[in-house]
Amino acid sequence: MAECTYQKTLSELVDEVKKYTKFGRVADYIPVLGEADPNALSVAIYKGKGSCIAAGCIEEKFTLQSISKVLALALAIMDRGEEYVFSRVGMEPTGDPFNSIAKLESNSPSKPLNPMINAGALAVTNMIIGKNTNEKLERILALIHEMTSNTDIGYCNRVAHSEFETAFLNRSLCYFMKQHKVIEGDIEELLELYTKQCAILVNCHDLSKIGYVIANEGRNPQTRKQVIPQHIVRIVNTFMVTCGMYNSSGEFAIRVGIPAKSGVSGGIMGAVPHGIGIGIYGPALDERGNSYAGMKLLESLSIKYDLSIF
Repeated sequence: MAECTYQKTLSELVDEVKKYTKFGRVADYIPVLGEADPNALSVAIYKGKGSCIAAGCIEEKFTLQSISKVLALALAIMDRGEEYVFSRVGMEPTGDPFNSIAKLESNSPSKPLNPMINAGALAVTNMIIGKNTNEKLERILALIHEMTSNTDIGYCNRVAHSEFETAFLNRSLCYFMKQHKVIEGDIEELLELYTKQCAILVNCHDLSKIGYVIANEGRNPQTRKQVIPQHIVRIVNTFMVTCGMYNSSGEFAIRVGIPAKSGVSGGIMGAVPHGIGIGIYGPALDERGNSYAGMKLLESLSIKYDLSIF
């Protein structure tokens, strides 16, 4: 199929599912995220060469939020090794909300079930090596720059500050884990890093390129550099399948079947193994924290182009 035909089809799919934005709600529990346009919807698909095929408000920037958990996990494993990381964070899906503390209290040992929930992500970010918050953040950004070939990507200080000031539950998770020796160091410094990590700004083009690198064994197609080792990409992909869409991950695997990770800004990153990278933005969320229209759009793409890995 010619690229112009793909473009037309993609635009039609966005128009078709945009009606679902009215059923969602922006994440106003983080004040700055609550300012997003709930009707926004965009998508970019990257195939490893040339420009992205895209539709919707494709130049609009948004923050990675929980999508950053995937990148922090890859960096932490590169820094510390699998044994160290998974001695402190588990590998099991959870049916609980992403910010729940319940399993920390009931599990023995009291470590997070997986790196895609908030407790696990905080523990993982705590493992990233660097002499201070700025150096650790720069290392996360450097990884993203290598994946996207875009060194202009930074973070939104306003969003980071808004999240930091309202991070009451995340503080509770951190102090609980510090009590049980899952994390170490200063809690406020960890939260500063974590909120800045979540506030990294991208657009759908950037997100589709990140997805492409994860889909294709960790290699940047433009530079041909092995950005993430293959065995770590395999781990990351598996977590995206089992835990990437919060407690909708099982249903998502059946309906869509694409390794993906969502964030409460409305972003969704998809990575079709040995195929394409997908970046979606739709800030109106369902009750589980996933983009309502974005989920519908990914499902439509998966069905139309037979993208499911199952």
